[in-house]
Amino acid sequence: MRSVALRLLERERGLFAGAMVIAIACIALGVPVDFVLFALTLAGVALFHHHTLQVALIGLAVILAYKLGVTGFKTGPGFGGLALHMAHEWVILTNLFGLLLGFALLSNHFEESRVPAVLPRFLPDDWKGGFVLLIMIFVLSSFLDNIAAALIGGTMARSVFRGKVHIGYLAAIVAASNAGGSGSVVGDTTTTMMWIDGVDPLDVLEAFVAAGVAMFIFGIPAAVQQQRYSPITRDPAPGIRVDWARVAIVALILVTAIVANVVVNVRYPEVSDRFPFIGAAVWLAILVTAPWRAPQWSLLPGAFKGSIFLLSLILCASLMPVEKLPLASWQTALGLGFVSAVFDNIPLTALALKQGGYDWGYLAYAVGFGGSMIWFGSSAGVALSNMYPQAKSVGLWLRHGWHVALAYVIGFFVLYAVLGWHPNAPHKAPPAAQTPAALDYSAG
Repeated sequence: MRSVALRLLERERGLFAGAMVIAIACIALGVPVDFVLFALTLAGVALFHHHTLQVALIGLAVILAYKLGVTGFKTGPGFGGLALHMAHEWVILTNLFGLLLGFALLSNHFEESRVPAVLPRFLPDDWKGGFVLLIMIFVLSSFLDNIAAALIGGTMARSVFRGKVHIGYLAAIVAASNAGGSGSVVGDTTTTMMWIDGVDPLDVLEAFVAAGVAMFIFGIPAAVQQQRYSPITRDPAPGIRVDWARVAIVALILVTAIVANVVVNVRYPEVSDRFPFIGAAVWLAILVTAPWRAPQWSLLPGAFKGSIFLLSLILCASLMPVEKLPLASWQTALGLGFVSAVFDNIPLTALALKQGGYDWGYLAYAVGFGGSMIWFGSSAGVALSNMYPQAKSVGLWLRHGWHVALAYVIGFFVLYAVLGWHPNAPHKAPPAAQTPAALDYSAG
């Protein structure tokens, strides 16, 4: 057994050495060092999936050292530039940190309510039961945060499949949670950003055409994979009683998150970037209800590690010198979906909104669903991998979750065939800024 582990470690080191050689060649060809360091960090995460937190922190430290000592930041050189950068990013990071930790406790409340244990009464007994469960996650995510939808889905799956959940099905849970939020301006952070920026919610709604098709493309193979791996529980154990107090607590936490999101981001967007209202609202609801049913606080250390990992990658991505995107087109939108699998979709969305000229339904689908292709490509994936550590392997995720990437491409082109590409006029930038020279792709 030890020799097998050593061989795997040697193989991982050999592959990373190969990545280093490629990185050096890229630098020699003029690729910005920032991007090369970020790519090496992602390669390390993919290869050393048992040490993802350490790899992410080391990568962040190296990138920060390079920015401090060589290039500086978009906001200025040295520690002053770093401080200004963090002043802009801290609300997003803190909100996400609060949501990841809070929803870890929420998912446990939901599991302890024993609702997942009685779920087999309402699901078909064959592969269609797994597919119906994915549809439920899709629907939940259309009005909940995708992290909550993924964790609730993972909790239900652990119950109905007796704790044995296939990696392909885990990828499908993440895909369903991201697809469900892609066409709703309250279902995903990126679509909420579009709404706040002035995009009509009806322009985003068309993403459901692609997402609905994708749901069948990845959902059916994933449900079959899961049924073969561990069949769905046919009947719940006798004598199970639902703890309705915990159900009420789950509902209160979710409603609080939704209200905070709508009230702050939509009604008072001018203050949404000054304080992490959504994360704070979730924790207020958790603490207020704690005397009623105590959360399982022991879950927080594990959730904390996963949260720090995700925040490290997001911070790395925010430091990249991506100032502009290629000319807005359906080809660019398609490519952004693949980019969002390894790059934080929030800055990508912000850049696209600043540039304008996209068909917003395509962009919502691409940046919302695209991150499902790799486990750390979305916050939902990272949150679910905290619950199922076996998912923290890019190789296994791509191998068994192949249907997610296929579904992304097919869904995109079905949307193109049905509705065509109808770019919206830039709603922020003045016409003079939309010249070809202004839209040239710069620095990677």
